[in-house]
Amino acid sequence: MTSLGYAGSTVPLFVTGLGLLGLLVSPVAEMLIAKLLPRIGQLPSTRVRMTTALITGLLCAGFAFRFGADPGLPAFVLLAVLGVQLARIDVSLHLLPNPLVLSLLVSGLIFLFAAAIGGQQWTSLLRAFAGAAILFVIYLVLAIISPRGMGMGDVKFAAPIGLYLGYLGWSQLLYGGLLGFILNGIVTLLAVRQNHSERASEVPHGPSMLIATAGVALFLA
Repeated sequence: MTSLGYAGSTVPLFVTGLGLLGLLVSPVAEMLIAKLLPRIGQLPSTRVRMTTALITGLLCAGFAFRFGADPGLPAFVLLAVLGVQLARIDVSLHLLPNPLVLSLLVSGLIFLFAAAIGGQQWTSLLRAFAGAAILFVIYLVLAIISPRGMGMGDVKFAAPIGLYLGYLGWSQLLYGGLLGFILNGIVTLLAVRQNHSERASEVPHGPSMLIATAGVALFLA
């Protein structure tokens, strides 16, 4: 993927515009989720909604600065919007809803396919397919070996995460996958030390997967 190729003053305008787009789309996504997935519950508190919108906006701005006019940028804006919503739900409910995970996977495939057509990046698209399959299988094996330590929601979420990491490159897939486990291990250790009654299986893994993917996309792509 390419870095920002605009000249002069258009760079901050482009980045700011994508950041504002993330801020505006985030609450819309929350309203749609609350309406279409009633089992998730009502809208979160105002504080949570503001935090979610801010994170989404920052990610969108970061991706805009990092990738610029690259055809794959819309796919990463989608990752920012849906990924942050999935992380929010996982933190509050320890749940990664299948419709949202599937939407991220299918929509991501569509956007990346369009990017491959626009930028002739067919190798990246094939690597994205492979990344989705590889990370899904790794998480599935871990869930089978240790079902208490890995939920099926994490296994399913590994597919779109692997899709994006694979699209970026083999090294990104490796580092992103490992970083997700490392971050989750650190969070789990801190959570268990603070609350001795909390078990490792109760710590959501989805946010660590998203943070690792975003970090790799922003700094290693």
